[in-house]
Amino acid sequence: MKKNKIKAISLAALLTAGITTVSAVNVQDDGGATYNPLQTAIPSLSIAPDAVGGGMGDVGAATAPDYNSQHWNPAKYALSQSRGGVALSYTPWLRKIVDDIDLVYLAGYYKPSDRTAIGASFRYFNMGKINLTGTPDATGVPQDLGVAQPYEMAFDASFSMLMSEYWSAGVALRFIYSDLFNGMSDEDQYSKAKAFGADIAFAYRKPVQINEQESTVGFGVSITNIGNKVSYDNDASQQFIPTNFRIGGSFEYAFDEFNRLGLAVDFNKLLVPTPYGSRDNYASDQEYNDAKERYEECSSIGGIFRSIGDAPGGFKEEMKEFNFSVGLQYSYNRKFMVRGGYYNESADKGNRKYFSVGAGFHLMIFELNAAYLISIAQTNPLDRTLRFSLGFDLGGIKSLFGSADPVEEE
Repeated sequence: MKKNKIKAISLAALLTAGITTVSAVNVQDDGGATYNPLQTAIPSLSIAPDAVGGGMGDVGAATAPDYNSQHWNPAKYALSQSRGGVALSYTPWLRKIVDDIDLVYLAGYYKPSDRTAIGASFRYFNMGKINLTGTPDATGVPQDLGVAQPYEMAFDASFSMLMSEYWSAGVALRFIYSDLFNGMSDEDQYSKAKAFGADIAFAYRKPVQINEQESTVGFGVSITNIGNKVSYDNDASQQFIPTNFRIGGSFEYAFDEFNRLGLAVDFNKLLVPTPYGSRDNYASDQEYNDAKERYEECSSIGGIFRSIGDAPGGFKEEMKEFNFSVGLQYSYNRKFMVRGGYYNESADKGNRKYFSVGAGFHLMIFELNAAYLISIAQTNPLDRTLRFSLGFDLGGIKSLFGSADPVEEE
């Protein structure tokens, strides 16, 4: 049964290829450093779920508040000029490999006052079906172990409030659940991963007058998924969840009353320990075993602090664990938007490199957005990934039915 378990985990890892990097081959850069990506469980938590941030190279720390700020920076909700809204996003994932993996994301917020906001989201990542086989019998026919239907999901709620006219702070609490062996005939031998996570976030947005037009500068920082380690084998081993540090800035320039161009830049780093690597990186077996033991016994909170400077390759490798993304958005009359962006990850830490493009339009009641990803790294299953988001504005709905609202949309 152990072989069956390993096979199921490997297949689930393959399904999430391009989100995490647990099954990549070893390569070397010019400095001789081996391929050593950060590894986490439940990697779907790191997927950009919406078509707005996804169309801008996966940026969102400091962009304008929208329905899906829960994923990027929940503190932005308190800075919103609308009373509230809800959005549904859909991503048919990894279509270059399979046709039954997708991500569904439902998010929304409401402002009970001008200074506070509450938000919530639900994420469901369906990994499709996996036909499992065991050791062949005497006739050479593999055993049929059934069909597994792994999935991951998370539900969270947030609260944010204005700390001053331009600054806001937010917190979120999240329940995380992952079942990689759903439907297996010997499913009871494995455990379902469960975790509780928390986010801490800050956001800043200030209007600035340039050429008699009101432009906007923004800044945002968030630490997400601060939570316990999880296990799929009844605590025989434990894995980190993707605790992430995100920091970014944005600038939106108004050419005139109708035309605006926004630029946003994000930097990300997973706050989990760097894997101990191969035996070749150590002078003795004892040093290797000590490093392995430190990694496996490290707590989730300890891993956050350890992740700041634990890379075996020193400062150079530590800097490679920062990913960056940059995005542009042109909007006309705040009704029609065109987007583009670029995401970059070191070749030694996963090698996700891609451009994205997107477009959207906003009416009084709803907003529709779409994004498309174009990979520039070889064998990247993220290539040609689509995202769709449909949002509904609470203020627009109230206005349609003649109900006054003290908080009007920009």
